[in-house]
Amino acid sequence: MLRRAVLAAMALALLTGAAPRKRRPAPPPPPPIGDTVRVALTTDMGVIELELDHKRAPLTTENFIAYVDQRRLDGAVFYRSMHLPWGTPPNGLIQGGLQGHPLKVLKPVAHEPTSQTGISHVAGTISMARFAPGTATADFSILLSDLTQLDADPKATTPDGQASFAAFGHIVSGMEVVRKIYDAPISATKGDGVMRGQMIDVPVKIITARRMS
Repeated sequence: MLRRAVLAAMALALLTGAAPRKRRPAPPPPPPIGDTVRVALTTDMGVIELELDHKRAPLTTENFIAYVDQRRLDGAVFYRSMHLPWGTPPNGLIQGGLQGHPLKVLKPVAHEPTSQTGISHVAGTISMARFAPGTATADFSILLSDLTQLDADPKATTPDGQASFAAFGHIVSGMEVVRKIYDAPISATKGDGVMRGQMIDVPVKIITARRMS
């Protein structure tokens, strides 16, 4: 019976002129990355333009661009606004990304400390969020003030302090949008541990993340 059914299907295909389905061509490879690359984050509150330093932070930049080129950041959110209780406001950072989404995150990127890259955590810097060094994936921070204490300190007494965070670029346009996100209402109940009191009540959506150059 099975053989007859197969033969009948083959005969029907011949009679109707049905052709075998062609495989879709593979997508073209992404363009190469130069010494710097610009990315536009289009959010609910406006556009933020980034310039990433591929020359000095190649691994971190390539990791971020992989998320951009594969459109994995489309639909991600800015979910945290950290307001530091000292200095002149705005003093702190905003944080966004995929929050560990299991279907979207890629493997962690190797850590590139600022002692290696020479990129300091000053106002407008973009830096990778992480747990331990070498665990960063898709989440990142944008600084609203100088926070050089986030730079690597080879003289620190702990491996975490020696490594600190991986800065890899800066804002070239849209700091007013960053400020709007920073000023967004904060939830009194969301977040655990140090994150409690820093979570944006209604997260700001990243509609698209695209290369500009």
